Amino acid sequence: MPGKRDGKMHLGVFFKNTGHHLASWRHPDAQPDAGVNLKHYADCARTAERAGLDFIFFADSAAVRDAPMETLSRSSQFTAYFEPTTLLSALAMVTERIGLVSTATTSYNEPYNIARRFASLDHISAGRAGWNVVTSGNVMEAMNFGREEHFEHGERYRRAGEFVEVVKGLWDSWDDDAFLFDRGGGRFFDPEKVHVLDHRGDWFSVRGPLNVPRAPQGHPVIFQAGHSDTGRELAAATAEGVFTGHLTPERSREHYNDLKQRMAHYGRPPDSMKILPGCTVICAASAAEAREKDAYLASLIHPIVGRGYIASMTGLDLSDCSVDDPLPDRESGLSRSAMASAIIALGKSENLTIRKLYERLAGSHGKLTLIGSVAEVADAMQAWFDGGACDGFILQPSHMPGNLDDIVNLLVPELQNRGLIRAGYEGATLRDHLGLARPASRYARGAA
Repeated sequence: MPGKRDGKMHLGVFFKNTGHHLASWRHPDAQPDAGVNLKHYADCARTAERAGLDFIFFADSAAVRDAPMETLSRSSQFTAYFEPTTLLSALAMVTERIGLVSTATTSYNEPYNIARRFASLDHISAGRAGWNVVTSGNVMEAMNFGREEHFEHGERYRRAGEFVEVVKGLWDSWDDDAFLFDRGGGRFFDPEKVHVLDHRGDWFSVRGPLNVPRAPQGHPVIFQAGHSDTGRELAAATAEGVFTGHLTPERSREHYNDLKQRMAHYGRPPDSMKILPGCTVICAASAAEAREKDAYLASLIHPIVGRGYIASMTGLDLSDCSVDDPLPDRESGLSRSAMASAIIALGKSENLTIRKLYERLAGSHGKLTLIGSVAEVADAMQAWFDGGACDGFILQPSHMPGNLDDIVNLLVPELQNRGLIRAGYEGATLRDHLGLARPASRYARGAA
């Protein structure tokens, strides 16, 4: 194992209603109606905050998943869940320190709406908001917004780049000290300290200013999750947190080094981005007990759901395949997807049946899964971190609240005892937790 690395590992937790495992909703330690149960999310948020985790993370999709109804009706993860920025505003009221990060697509929103939504969340939470920038890949989303198909892949990312720049410009609409609230003098704000963006670009025309004051963090923290070359370039230019999905430390290290090197082109120091692989953890006092937990979850996967999951993750037509067949030699409908290619390669290299493949990946949605004793899981995470493969992890509970409780009660104390994560919050904002500087306004820089 490489020598111990300076600094602390960052840990976020990815809330997915009943959990990340395909069969999570069937586990007795899960909350079946979690997606629309505010008390469930509030309890889980307080649990994560008690552990001192950096942030809660939510994905999102503006569509119900396109799948056969028989498959869809046996799944909890793709049909009924709150819009996440609305939910995070509620969770801000029952937490005090933990960061609140939500996905919002650039494909089916407008920059003004997103700038306003996340600036508002940052104020409501006193500086704990983060925006995960995505370009929608689900064609069902297009059909909900008057389109028959998505923007082309490269076009989506070019559009997203301009979208992010417009949002950042709107976040700088007001100087930090623009609002005077001078009742005696009758002056609500200083007119010299408000800025009209007046953006005219290839995709957007936005006048501004934003009708929300500058956020406590200056800008909410920007996350991104693209793995393609265009996705990496967007991350290097704009992202402060990157959610990755590599299955080996070697591949993760290559991605890590590539992103950090690309940042130099945009004049950004490497420490201004934190790279965080998704990681599902099944841990217990012993490795045997952890394997039993994993096997039990696997036993709850309905074969129809498992086969549909592998089909959706790989882009392969598996409708005529048994779950005990190997992956067929067919062209993938997701030829551009790095994750689909990695999953297909895994199935082929280990000669896995469809059943074995979905059992392997069911808890992580194609990302890293660590199963073992608490010490073994901590060893693996430490090896990734000390080996320069990541700056920490986004933990993906297999089922909630049960597996979240295991993470908080078993894994977090082990990582704290090793000095890998801090023992408690040292700051108040998400930027504080991640060690990120508060950005100066573009207008303040221009005046300097």
